[in-house]
Amino acid sequence: MDYKKVSIEITPFQEWLREVLTAQLADIGFDSFVDSEMGFDAYIPASEYHKGELNEVLNEFSEDFCFDVKSELIEDQNWNEEWEKNYFKPLVIANECVVRAPFHTDYPKLKYEIVIEPNMAFGTGNHETTSLVLESILQNDMSGKSVLDMGCGTGILGIMASMKGADKITAIDIDKWSYEGSQENAKLNNIQNLAVKLGDAKLLNDESYDVIFANIQRNVLLNDLPAYNHVLNNGGILIMSGFYKEDIPAIKTKAESLGLKDAGFKEKNNWVAYSFKK
Repeated sequence: MDYKKVSIEITPFQEWLREVLTAQLADIGFDSFVDSEMGFDAYIPASEYHKGELNEVLNEFSEDFCFDVKSELIEDQNWNEEWEKNYFKPLVIANECVVRAPFHTDYPKLKYEIVIEPNMAFGTGNHETTSLVLESILQNDMSGKSVLDMGCGTGILGIMASMKGADKITAIDIDKWSYEGSQENAKLNNIQNLAVKLGDAKLLNDESYDVIFANIQRNVLLNDLPAYNHVLNNGGILIMSGFYKEDIPAIKTKAESLGLKDAGFKEKNNWVAYSFKK
């Protein structure tokens, strides 16, 4: 999948505005963000990029701020692998799990150890949404459960569920690198009960799951919630992340309209992981 990288510098720089802009760009399809000193880099599948939509977001603040915008096409490749190799450090989750890359040698020995070949920003646990869902997995009983991981990234959530005793895991992502990376990482961690599929919620038919993770972005979650609910067993749990605290009302309203019950949420740096029970 080709990506569009859009670099935005904000003058005068305000951190609150960076947070607002990244939230609004996520609503129009941008799915990865990397902070810079005076702004941020935003990434979006090239087929979904529309300059007019970007300008509409920036124009809301153009009276008080100036924006230096540069864009470039990144052809189909493991486009942020170098970024991850440079910045991905061993990560400790809830003092129970360490997430590391194969090249790491200095890391704590904990109950669970996940080895991830870094290849995408939202898959190594360093992003708040991934770490929040990992914490939720550690706190929930996965023994014997059937699990669905939507937007699986590097497969880290399914791997953690397997280590916690899940019986069968299905991992789905629309990105080719995620599809291939999840398969590689499952082998790297000797996980044999994780099946990876390339696609989206249209792949969900009449199968059923006890636990569903969906770490995607707000609009996709709102659109696909009925599909998740359809395949979630009674008594099952749905854990969603990939959105901001201010998106909670929309997510909660949609979930409860489908009969799902609020099971609480976690927050980290304004990102949220929200759990619902059926």
